[in-house]
Amino acid sequence: MLDAPNEGMALEVREKSRAEADGGSDGSRTETARTSVLSEQWRFRLFLTFLLGPMVVLVLAVVAFPFFYNVAISFSNMNIYTLRDWELIGPQQYGAVFAESAFWAVFLKTVIWTVVNVVFHVGLGVFLAVVLHQKFIKGKSAWRVLLILPWAVPQYITALTWRGMFNYEYGAVNLLITKVLHAPAVEWLTDPLMAFVAVIMTNVWLGFPFMMVVALGGLQSIPGELYEAADVDGARAWTKFRQITWPLLKPVMIPAITLGTVWTFNNINVVWLVTNGGEPNDQTHILVSYVYEAAFFMYRFGWAAALSMVIFAILFLFTQVFLKKTNAAESVY
Repeated sequence: MLDAPNEGMALEVREKSRAEADGGSDGSRTETARTSVLSEQWRFRLFLTFLLGPMVVLVLAVVAFPFFYNVAISFSNMNIYTLRDWELIGPQQYGAVFAESAFWAVFLKTVIWTVVNVVFHVGLGVFLAVVLHQKFIKGKSAWRVLLILPWAVPQYITALTWRGMFNYEYGAVNLLITKVLHAPAVEWLTDPLMAFVAVIMTNVWLGFPFMMVVALGGLQSIPGELYEAADVDGARAWTKFRQITWPLLKPVMIPAITLGTVWTFNNINVVWLVTNGGEPNDQTHILVSYVYEAAFFMYRFGWAAALSMVIFAILFLFTQVFLKKTNAAESVY
């Protein structure tokens, strides 16, 4: 049997041992929990890599590699004769692009093409959206489906259909002009100016439904109370549009106009199909069809790659400046 001092010392030793054991147990549990959390994080990262990895590889293969390959070609002398033995020659191709007089004529025509098309796309689209948004319009669903059809039909089918309609002898457009308006037939596809007008008409037909759909979506979000208050104040229709409709549509329409501008600037399908490759005498080209002809008909690959990079730079600068000047990211509320 232990005396009092020895018993006290034994009790102290047991308590100390228990405390150390408890402390060690807490430390082990903390370390185990930390390891478990790290393990969960790594498993989650591996899962994300498994999901996103194929998409990243696809983007690199489809977007990044062709882009940088095109950049490299734009600094080369690649053409039909040096296809297997091309070499880098510096920025000479860019100088050749700007030195070619035809480039500036096609560039001016491309600007006219883009501006006229986008103005008509937005003007017709917003006008039809406002009309369809009125309460007194009957059969709105049917009208919406009908007006979306030009956009829903594949572009190449529409372009070839319009080409047939512009036929000098048997086209529907000239039949309408001669039989109904009693005016002389127009040489839509053989006169350079009228061929360009024909292409613009076709693209306007194709493009306004997109702007109409975007504007209709924006109109749905405008509170009706604003128009009721304007009616109480005696505001006219144009005043309501200028002070209520357009400011509230602007955050929706500016990105759509930006996209529409880029699409129109690069729309080779309509130009190529309606004019049969820039006819007559390559007078109806825009920049993108000019690039296509230079690359795949004249085999000036290096020059065409340089021009395509110029087009990219033009659209990139336009997008940045346009979005900044229009304050597209700012809300009106």
